[in-house]
Amino acid sequence: MRWLITGAGGMLATDVLDRTALTGDPVLALARSELDLRDRRAVRDFVRAYRPRVVINCAAWTAVDEAESREAEALAINGHAVRWLAEACDLTGARLVHVSTDYVFDGTSAVPYREDAPTGPVNAYGRTKLAGERAALEHGHYVVRTAWLYGATGADFVRTMIRLAGERPFVDVVDDQRGQPTWTADLAGFLVRLARSDLAPGVYHGVCSGETTWYGLAKEVFTLLGADPGRVRPVTSAAWPRPARRPASSVLACTKAEPLRHWRAALHAAWPVIAAKAGPQCNVA
Repeated sequence: MRWLITGAGGMLATDVLDRTALTGDPVLALARSELDLRDRRAVRDFVRAYRPRVVINCAAWTAVDEAESREAEALAINGHAVRWLAEACDLTGARLVHVSTDYVFDGTSAVPYREDAPTGPVNAYGRTKLAGERAALEHGHYVVRTAWLYGATGADFVRTMIRLAGERPFVDVVDDQRGQPTWTADLAGFLVRLARSDLAPGVYHGVCSGETTWYGLAKEVFTLLGADPGRVRPVTSAAWPRPARRPASSVLACTKAEPLRHWRAALHAAWPVIAAKAGPQCNVA
């Protein structure tokens, strides 16, 4: 089985590359500078030449607030590029596994969103990601929705809390948005297992189980740092107005595949790796 990973150098793609390497199969990970997914012909020609058995698409426009004023640019990566990949995979018989987001939902549900729940994004980022989902599904491929990702590399909420713990006496964090913090290494394992499985194409949810708020996650990070979690103070979303509206609750139900471990267990397992990468920033106690 030959693998192609897009979005190389990104937080998720780095872990996917590590996991696929463990299979012993040939793996190629490409960054945008090596293959511009916005170029339909380039995508088609490359996939035809390399002939991967599986393509895992980790490439994405993830600047949620910037997408509000640059939606066409976000759509080119999150929507059109997925269609070009799906078309190319169809020509060679490859399996496309496309990574999507909880932001395709409006966040008003009182219960976790199932894979077949009606979508209704409330911001430009969500709309562009939904376009990508539809492109992949129209061509009979796989969509994996995930949420609140953090990892050993790159910028994410956990790394931000580590930094702020060393800079400020108190940190105000939103406590009225609920979701599922998910370690990229756990998601990477899920993506590889799905790609190698006999499960039918369609939508899957790949998130850690349980749920919390950003405030709850921040307190857990402070605890792992050995810092006083009382330094984290809960605030409402109104205290941090942003260009893009966020879903109030985007908890995902995993009904079609085994859910990942609880978010707190995953964070504790990830902590030695995160701390090693963060270095002196973790010495805040």
